[in-house]
Amino acid sequence: MVLIYAGVMAMDWNALLDAQFAGVTLRQVVIASALFVIVIMGIRIVIGLVIARLKVLSAKTKTDLDDAVVESVRRLFAWPVYLVAALVVSGRALPLPEFVWRVLNYAAIIVVCFYVVRALMVFVDFGVRRAMQKNGNGKDVDEGTLHIFSGLIKIAMWVIAIIFVISNLGYNVASLVAGLGIGGIAIGFALQNILSDIFASFSIYLDKPFKVGDFIMIGTDSGTVQKIGIKSTRIRTLQGEELIVSNKELTESRVNNFKKLERRRVVFSVGVTYDTSQAKVEKIPKVIAAVVKAQKLAELDRVHFKAFGDFALIYEIVYFVGSKEYVDYMDTQQAINFGIKKAFEKERIEMAFPTQTVYVHKA
Repeated sequence: MVLIYAGVMAMDWNALLDAQFAGVTLRQVVIASALFVIVIMGIRIVIGLVIARLKVLSAKTKTDLDDAVVESVRRLFAWPVYLVAALVVSGRALPLPEFVWRVLNYAAIIVVCFYVVRALMVFVDFGVRRAMQKNGNGKDVDEGTLHIFSGLIKIAMWVIAIIFVISNLGYNVASLVAGLGIGGIAIGFALQNILSDIFASFSIYLDKPFKVGDFIMIGTDSGTVQKIGIKSTRIRTLQGEELIVSNKELTESRVNNFKKLERRRVVFSVGVTYDTSQAKVEKIPKVIAAVVKAQKLAELDRVHFKAFGDFALIYEIVYFVGSKEYVDYMDTQQAINFGIKKAFEKERIEMAFPTQTVYVHKA
């Protein structure tokens, strides 16, 4: 009795699994679903084990190449790759129409090309960095220059990948290029400014007027260079906003680079009133010189009674600050200002301010 019941149940299950819905049996759907899950989990487990093993091996070596290999493998096997692989494998269990297979094939080509290029980009950054270290001091690398050269190589890789995808989609690449004709010339004119910026980026690399981290001034704008790109350079101003300047504009402008400043020359003036006695007028240069020399970072150049101003006797002071930091300069100047005011008060010397004398003539 039990055997008969089991046989009937088996027949019912077989009948259910073989039932067709839109030309597809439940058995095929179950098999396809199982294959989909198995492929995704299988690839994920295998790649996870491979990456974990590679990380262990790379930790035992001194070279960075194995780290690049680990990162490229991690980038290559992303979730879209799992998904496409699982769809292609599980789709074999289903009677899919021809156009569906074409869509899957195109999707596989696009996804694989995209992630292969992403994986190869790791080696591009690694190779360019090594080449720059070899040609430089062996350690420091200008991140802006690295970005420019690696960016150009990456653009070339993406162009090749796009051409490969278009070719595999069934289009004739040669005829497409030839068909551009006048349109290609128009595009060339449209890209003229972009190409000018790209060539300007090469000029910045070769001439090295500044690099990432330098504090520069262009016209009335100033700030710290954050990134040197292929088309533009990003500068963080003192106010905190990001200033984006085209590379062409930078190469055509006068750029002040304060990062390369070893010491700062400072010139400022002090005025005293006209009723200051002759003895004090002659003593003032020595008083100011003593104040400047008392500052640790200041190196006095000269102090002179320069001119007779509209309302003051003008003294010009010139000194050098032995630091390239702007804060050090301001701290030194502030200390000198404090010292001059204190010394003048001690000597009873009055500083001048705009005054006007009015003479009234009575007839």
